[in-house]
Amino acid sequence: MTVEAVARRGVRPAGYSRVRAGRGTFLVHRRAAGVAVALTVVLAGVCVAYLCFGESFVAPTEVVKVLLGQPSAEELVVGTLRLPRLVVGLLVGAAFGVAGALIQTVARNPLASPDIIGISQGASAVTVAALTFGVTSYTVLPYLSVAGGIAAAALVYVFAWRGGLHATRFVLVGIGFAIALRSVTSLFMTKGDYLVAQQAQIWMTGSLNGRGWDEAAPLGWTLLVLVPGVLWASRAMRNVALDDHTATALGVRLGRVRLGLVLLGVLLASVATGAAGPVDFVALLAPQLARRTTRTAQIPLLCSALLGAVIVVLADLLARRLLAPTELPVGVLTAAVGAPYLVWLIVRGRTGRTAGGNA
Repeated sequence: MTVEAVARRGVRPAGYSRVRAGRGTFLVHRRAAGVAVALTVVLAGVCVAYLCFGESFVAPTEVVKVLLGQPSAEELVVGTLRLPRLVVGLLVGAAFGVAGALIQTVARNPLASPDIIGISQGASAVTVAALTFGVTSYTVLPYLSVAGGIAAAALVYVFAWRGGLHATRFVLVGIGFAIALRSVTSLFMTKGDYLVAQQAQIWMTGSLNGRGWDEAAPLGWTLLVLVPGVLWASRAMRNVALDDHTATALGVRLGRVRLGLVLLGVLLASVATGAAGPVDFVALLAPQLARRTTRTAQIPLLCSALLGAVIVVLADLLARRLLAPTELPVGVLTAAVGAPYLVWLIVRGRTGRTAGGNA
């Protein structure tokens, strides 16, 4: 029985509280709500630190003045140089966090994320190809990235489908396509001149350098349009998390629901990739951290979004300041944390299977 069915019967499961909104009654997981509030506070602190620290330090009081629209001598530094980049980082991190949660739920595998199963690589391949042929407009490249991510996801979905979507096959096919698309991207880079190859390499690492309102505005509007889909996904994920026989018995059309969740995740990941490049491991880390901290049966989307935003903004702050005045791409920092975590997941999964076999 789903959480919604329990709520309609007036029963409150352990760990949940009933919340009335108008004529409706909703069940809210208390620990997940508390984690979301804590993450919001942490994210606010990270954002203030991001706006304070740079080549010159800006006092928090001046940062608050700029954010409130009051006159300040630091308007240029905070409002023009740092704030747009911060907004892009927040939106990109939230999009990757939700995308990873959706794809991991469908695949039922913590290793399934856009940068592991080929979605980010598809967006990268198309973008690098466009750069090679002289398309350098940042108003066009995001749309090409979205097209590349959708095309890669469609290929993975078609080749992984065998009368159903098996989780292991989905991940393995995705990894195969990711390797192939990386090779295609490298081929395009060798065909371009030195400046194009250098620009493509920075973009492929994932960077917020030079990002401003031109990237933040279309990204924000796109994510706003996808909000209804995310709200639907938060409910649909509960049914997908059930085993296939139980979900089918409850009348859930698993094929359509899974396709909708994957499509939404692909759109979010592709849009984020188009804005900042493939910032690796954010979509892998954020959902798993959200699930471990909330201890919920399914991955909470709100906490995944908040954690994704915290990871990207904090990583970009460190990337700007660790080797100042040299500025690292944000993807370097996320990879430095995400790669060991990926190895830990693989080793942990192998150890668990070995222990189960010995038992």
